[in-house]
Amino acid sequence: EEVNARVKKVIADVLERNVTDIGDDANFVNDLGASSIQSIRLIAGFEEEFEIEMDEDKSLQVQTVSGAVTFINSYL
Repeated sequence: EEVNARVKKVIADVLERNVTDIGDDANFVNDLGASSIQSIRLIAGFEEEFEIEMDEDKSLQVQTVSGAVTFINSYL
């Protein structure tokens, strides 16, 4: 639950959205309008927030908020 909230905070910051507008099943590109540059910024934001280093290729395959939470949990 804490990871989910922190993931949404990073997404809100990077995509300039309200945290309450970000659903667990939201797709970064289709639902939240992330550009390819913003996708890279999301990865950097997650790495900074959680103090981890993620595999960039695998990170870019993650398309949803819940997917990001699961992926980040695998590093924690």
